[in-house]
Amino acid sequence: MSKQMSHLDNIPSTPGKFKMDKSPYIHNRLRWHSSLAKLTFWSFMFLGLILIFFFRSPSSNPLPQDPSRRSLRTYNWGGPAWEKRVRSSARIRSRNGISVLVTGAAGFVGTHVSAALKRRGDGVLGLDNFNDYYDPSLKRARQALLERSGIFIVEGDINDSALLRKLFEVVAFTHVMHLAAQAGVRYAMENPGSYVHSNIAGFVNLLEVCKSANPQPAIVWASSSSVYGLNTKVPFSERDRTDQPASLYAATKKAGEEIAHTYNHIYGLSLTGLRFFTVYGPWGRPDMAYFFFTRDILKGKSISIFEAANHGTVARDFTYIDDIVKGCLAALDTAEKSTGSGGKKKGPAQLRVFNLGNTSPVPVSDLVSILERLLKVNAKRNIMKLPRNGDVQFTHANISLAQRELGYKPSTDLQTGLKKFVRWYLSYYSGGKKAAG
Repeated sequence: MSKQMSHLDNIPSTPGKFKMDKSPYIHNRLRWHSSLAKLTFWSFMFLGLILIFFFRSPSSNPLPQDPSRRSLRTYNWGGPAWEKRVRSSARIRSRNGISVLVTGAAGFVGTHVSAALKRRGDGVLGLDNFNDYYDPSLKRARQALLERSGIFIVEGDINDSALLRKLFEVVAFTHVMHLAAQAGVRYAMENPGSYVHSNIAGFVNLLEVCKSANPQPAIVWASSSSVYGLNTKVPFSERDRTDQPASLYAATKKAGEEIAHTYNHIYGLSLTGLRFFTVYGPWGRPDMAYFFFTRDILKGKSISIFEAANHGTVARDFTYIDDIVKGCLAALDTAEKSTGSGGKKKGPAQLRVFNLGNTSPVPVSDLVSILERLLKVNAKRNIMKLPRNGDVQFTHANISLAQRELGYKPSTDLQTGLKKFVRWYLSYYSGGKKAAG
């Protein structure tokens, strides 16, 4: 009895309310209910904290992003006003015009192609994620240039399926000019994931949306001369092997060509790949040699000129932007309709690949000499061996197929093209208003 009483003494009394049953069974049951209530209370508290964290974290406590995967949540799109801008930009204004979705529209080639399409009365809608691979302010300046001519660039990522589907709901595009990609050979050694994200996953995502669109658009897309890799037979022909890439960039572009074949074969998508050869000109890319050579020569910095083994010449088939644009528009104009419907192939569809080059390879040292004359400044040359970073010794396009099928005929030599580029460069970066990064 004393043992039982000492145990019961630990139970708080509630005098004046009711007389508690001293049974140990009742006591244990009450203590169990009390513990359950506490557990339930703290479970709800914990769940509430988790919900608060998830609802608040995107804005107040963002997690660090993998640079190869840009967030799709940062873009604002949708709504009546947005849809009105999309429709207005994509509206066809010529009798036999086409409506084109241009991906990578704020890029170098994308800007020029978009402007040319708009000038002839086609409907044009741009799409670009404005990433910071190079100075985004240059892309914004291109965007402003296009907006003045009535072209709206939707800010978004080609990996965003919901956005792409929405664009095709708002506009029944007849064509897609797919120029969005992670560019550059050397950067692939620093950020390989960005190439897989854009050039492979992004391309597949675009094709997935296009195959399900009704009607399916015809697609023209940018491949690259880099797919010829370590080939030594020149000039490069579309019939040559392309299974020896020298860089990850080249490998992703080669993968794109195989992916295009697959979607053409299974879903009836009309696909045309264009292998660009060293495109240059006004509004160009700052990571290209002609661009940063110009910048460094003007700043009095030394420039690195590569040479191959045994003092071999490094040469490129430099192609002026206006000639590339003509080839792009010709590819769009000769593209046949896709044959699928509702994601199912109804018959054989067109599948093509063309070289778009200038057919006149120029040694890089000659490029520098032309820039020296145009800038009236002597370059400080630093001759170096060609590094094993994905660069190849030479490129040279055989364009006979593009001439025959597209009527493609480049007409701008390097001297003339660089003169136009230098004039733009000096105007754009004049007066110290903009820093050439």
